[in-house]
Amino acid sequence: MVWNWQHKDWPNFHWNADALVVFEAQFLQNTGIQIGSAKHLDNETRQLALVDMLTGEALKTSEIEGEILNRDSVQSSILGQFGLSSEQNRVPPAERGISELMIDLYRNFASPLDDKTLFNWHRMVTNGRNDLREIGTYRSQGDPMQVVSGIIYKPTVHFEAPPASKMHDEMTAFIKWFSDTAPNGINPLPPLTRAGIAHLYFVSIHPFEDGNGRIARALAEKVLAQGMGQPTLLALSQTIQRKRNAYYDALEQNNKDLIITGWLEYFCRAVIEAQRQSQIAIDFLIEKTKLYDRLRGQLNERQDRALARLFREGPDGFKGGLSAANYITITGAARATATRDLSDLVEKGALIQTGALKSTRYWLPIQTSINPNQDLDRDGD
Repeated sequence: MVWNWQHKDWPNFHWNADALVVFEAQFLQNTGIQIGSAKHLDNETRQLALVDMLTGEALKTSEIEGEILNRDSVQSSILGQFGLSSEQNRVPPAERGISELMIDLYRNFASPLDDKTLFNWHRMVTNGRNDLREIGTYRSQGDPMQVVSGIIYKPTVHFEAPPASKMHDEMTAFIKWFSDTAPNGINPLPPLTRAGIAHLYFVSIHPFEDGNGRIARALAEKVLAQGMGQPTLLALSQTIQRKRNAYYDALEQNNKDLIITGWLEYFCRAVIEAQRQSQIAIDFLIEKTKLYDRLRGQLNERQDRALARLFREGPDGFKGGLSAANYITITGAARATATRDLSDLVEKGALIQTGALKSTRYWLPIQTSINPNQDLDRDGD
């Protein structure tokens, strides 16, 4: 098997730029819309949106690699680094490390890329690990780095990276390419194209013993932020994780040659979808603020707690809708009290009711393209 880095023309990737023009235009248009929408958020809501987005990205970039982290710990770490929480000492190493990466990306997106940055990122994504030989430095020893799956005595090799002896030269070339293709570089590339190449180029080198995927996605987000000229509120890892197999398939289909139009088309679609998801989240927060403003002083403590629980589910909504039994569990109310509370919430326009009898369900009156409460005749399970 010949891998992309074994071609004599490596790393001169080739692609059909015309096939990406529509994606690049859509990205810029969506960026303008998102920036405009964010201006409608007050400072507190904007900060909430930022913390939620960074938390989701931290969790999902780890989940893509099979690592399930604790959401509360990740969010606590992010809040602490913004000076909004004092519970940092209680956060486990893995959650703390990936949170530090998200914060560094947000704060230092415009900074040039260098070895020191990448080494720091690697320490962050491997925080708490004691099973790696080399942390915070490129591979310098060991067998050829392979990406494999299947049974141990007959594995399937999906990719084999360049040997450790090539890491210094490969990463020197990568960092130079990253600088040259930046918006102010000598050979600037459109943001989606540059982000997609940066991701594929980096994981093809596979410079670290572990954590390459998370760092590659961080590099892609750094590129996109530089293209926007400001930190991103982009649900990229969350979007990729939803169809993780498609992500890995796209990488595998484009790691043997230098013609990468297929990968870039996949990546562009993922970013555009991530922008859509991010816009939905922003719109959701705007509508949430409007709803609470309208209901200020009209809710009892039980109703307030139930609405907060519903909003915590985000734009995707409460799975299956809120039932009376759910309301009782959330609030501890008696059944008769729950019935009165729910009827009152519907009358006030705080909830929408669907179904009848045992199939009665309640939904937030907020419409988004992925949470269309216009499906008001559906029955809950």
